Amino acid sequence: MFCLQAGAAMAQAAAGHEFDTAVAALPTASYLEKEELAGRIARSAHPQALTLLRGWLDGKLHADAAGHAYLEGEGGYTDALSGAAATPASPDELEKIGTNNRLRKALKGLLAQFGLASAEPGMRIEAVREMRRELDESAVAALQARLPQETDAAVKHEIELALALAGLASEEPAQRLAAIASLDGDRSTEVYNRLSRMASGDEADADAAVRNAAGAAVRSIDSWRSFYQGVETLFFGLSLGSVLVLAAIGLAITFGVMGVINMAHGELIMLGAYTAYVMQLLMPQNTGLALLLSIPAAFLVSGAFGVAIERVIVRHLYGRPLETLLATFGLSLVLQQLVRSIFSANNRPVAIPEFMSGVWQINDVFSITYNRLYILIFALMVFALLLGVLKRTSLGLKVRAVSQNRGMAKAMGVRTDWVDAATFGLGAGIAGIAGVALSQLTNVGPNLGQAYIIDSFMVVVFGGVGNLWGTLIGGMALGVVNKLLEPYAGAVLAKILVLVALILFIQRKPRGLFPQKGRAAEGH
Repeated sequence: MFCLQAGAAMAQAAAGHEFDTAVAALPTASYLEKEELAGRIARSAHPQALTLLRGWLDGKLHADAAGHAYLEGEGGYTDALSGAAATPASPDELEKIGTNNRLRKALKGLLAQFGLASAEPGMRIEAVREMRRELDESAVAALQARLPQETDAAVKHEIELALALAGLASEEPAQRLAAIASLDGDRSTEVYNRLSRMASGDEADADAAVRNAAGAAVRSIDSWRSFYQGVETLFFGLSLGSVLVLAAIGLAITFGVMGVINMAHGELIMLGAYTAYVMQLLMPQNTGLALLLSIPAAFLVSGAFGVAIERVIVRHLYGRPLETLLATFGLSLVLQQLVRSIFSANNRPVAIPEFMSGVWQINDVFSITYNRLYILIFALMVFALLLGVLKRTSLGLKVRAVSQNRGMAKAMGVRTDWVDAATFGLGAGIAGIAGVALSQLTNVGPNLGQAYIIDSFMVVVFGGVGNLWGTLIGGMALGVVNKLLEPYAGAVLAKILVLVALILFIQRKPRGLFPQKGRAAEGH
C-alpha cells in the first residue's frame, strides 16, 4: 500500500511539473511552439488542464510581465496553474496569450479528446464529430483507444465512422477499400463528398479498384438520397394536403348539407387565425398553452359567426344559389374590413410554441419540420372527431338525414331549420380551427382566407360534395400532386395544371370521387 501511494504521488508530481513547465513557457512561445505546449498540457492529465485549454480557446488566458498566467472569469481572475482566485498586481498590464486559426483548430481537437472521457453520451458524440474535422495521428489513436471501451451504440457508430474516414486517407489501397466497405450504407453528406472526390474529379484515387469501389458506393448513396427526397416530397405534399383538408372540411359540411356556396368561408378561417393571435396577446409568457386554448376559442368565435350568418342572411336565400353567393361574397369583404379596422391591415405574427419549433433531422438528406408534422396529426384528429360526431351523435344523424332527403327528414319531425343553423355553425367552427393551424405556418392578415377559398372548393368538388372521406382523400391527393409538380413547373404553374386536371376529371365524374348517396343527391 505504501509503495502504491508513493507511486501515485510521484506520478501526480510529474504531471504537475509537466503542466507547470508548459504553462510557464506559453507567454514567450511562438505559435508553433504554443501548439506543441498545448499538447503537453493536455497529456499532463493535470486537473486544471481542461479549464486552461477551454479558457485559452475562448480568449480568456492572460499573462503578466513576470510570465504568470491568469484565467479571466465572470467574477474576476483565477490562477491558471491552481484554479484559485487571484488578483494580478496590475490587471491593466495583462497581455492576452493569443491564438491563430491553426492553433484554435488544435485546441478544439484537444478539447474534443477530453470530451471522449465525458460521462454524457451526447458530449462524447460532439467530441468525436469535432475530432473528425482534423483526423491527425493523435486523434486517430485516441479514437482507437476509446472504441473498445465505448458502450453507447450511437457513440460507437460515430467513432467507427471517424476511423473509416481516416482510413480513406491511408497510403495502402487495401485499407482504403476496407474503409469504403465499412462506409457502405452510410448516407451522410460528409461520407458522400469524400467518396465522390475519390471516385472522380481532381482528387480521384490512383488505384482503379479503389476508384471503382468508391463509385459504386456513391451510386448506392445517390439511390438512397433520391428515395429520401421522394419521401420528403411526399411529406410536404401530405402537410399541404392536411392544411387543405382543414380548410375544406367545414365547407364540405355546409355545402353538402345545405347546398350553400359560402364565399365567406375563407374569412371564417381568418377569424380563427386572429383568435390565436389574440390568445397569445393575453398569454404572452405561455405560447404553448395559448395555442392549445385558442383551438376551442376559435371554434366558438367562428362558430358563433357562422350561426349568425345563417340566421341573418343565408336562411332567407335558400334555393337562390346565385344570390347566396353574392351575399356571402359581400359579407367576406365586410369581415375583411372589420379586421382591418380592429387590427390594421398589417400582418400579425403568431409565435410558434417551443414544442412545435425546430426540425426532426432523421438523416443528412431527410428532415421533417415539427410544425408541419403536428398540423398533419392535428388534421387527422379533427377529421376523426368530426366523423365521430356525424356517425355517433343525434346531431350527426339529423345532419345526414337532411343531407340525403330534406323533405323526408322534415316529414319525420326533424327541425331542418335548427339543423341548418347547427350545421353552418359546426362547419364555421371547424374553419376557425383551420385558422389556428394556419397561424403556425404563415402570418395572420385580413387576406389570409382568400388564399384558401378556391382550394377549399376544389377539394370539396374533387372528393365529392358532402363526403368527408372524399374531402380527406381529395385534399391529400391535391396536396401531394401540387408538391410533385412544383420542382418541374413552379408553384404557380403547378396550381394551374392541377386546376386543369380537376376540370377534366369533373367532366368525366361530375359528382366527384365519392358521390353523396340519397334521393336528394341523386336528383341534382
